[in-house]
Amino acid sequence: MQLRFYSSARHLYRNILKPRTPIPATAKPPCDIFINHRGTDTKKTIAGLLDDHFFRMGLRPFLDSKNMKPGDRLFEKIDPAIRGCKIGVAIFSPNYCDSYFCLHELALLIESKKRVIPIFCDVKPSQLQVVDYGTSSAEQLERFSWALEEAKYTVGLTFDTLTGDWSHFLNTATDAVIKNLVELEAENSCKKSTYIVQARRERR
Repeated sequence: MQLRFYSSARHLYRNILKPRTPIPATAKPPCDIFINHRGTDTKKTIAGLLDDHFFRMGLRPFLDSKNMKPGDRLFEKIDPAIRGCKIGVAIFSPNYCDSYFCLHELALLIESKKRVIPIFCDVKPSQLQVVDYGTSSAEQLERFSWALEEAKYTVGLTFDTLTGDWSHFLNTATDAVIKNLVELEAENSCKKSTYIVQARRERR
């Protein structure tokens, strides 16, 4: 069953999702999936494993610790990656809301109208809330709270790192990501077809 899943996923990506035009050797390929996570909670566990699993499946994930090097400026690398990605995976964990960067990334994903798959890792949606530590403006707090509520009311996945089945979870998460990518590709193709038809009508 697991081998069949890998084979079908690779087939979908190879035939539907890969860019149809070659990417210049000097250009950095766009990322398919931006992994939004709290490093101290999940970098060495669920975030790192998902990044590796996505990569092995032929997808292009963005994980800050893997895609950035010493000297890179955070917002100069992360913000373009978010705007250029196809889908976001937001991994919510107990200390997620303590991080300005996590909340900023989530807000930018929502503002950029990216499809976001929430993963509630060792935490319930009802436990997530933005706390005012006096370091963010009222406008920023409102922005973060809005993005968090949007994500909390999006169908996602849950996982308990102590009792959960890691293999099953990784396969389920990858399956969800691939299905969403295929849907996005279909939507974009439909929009392009509609645009072409309208353009032809206007020329007549």
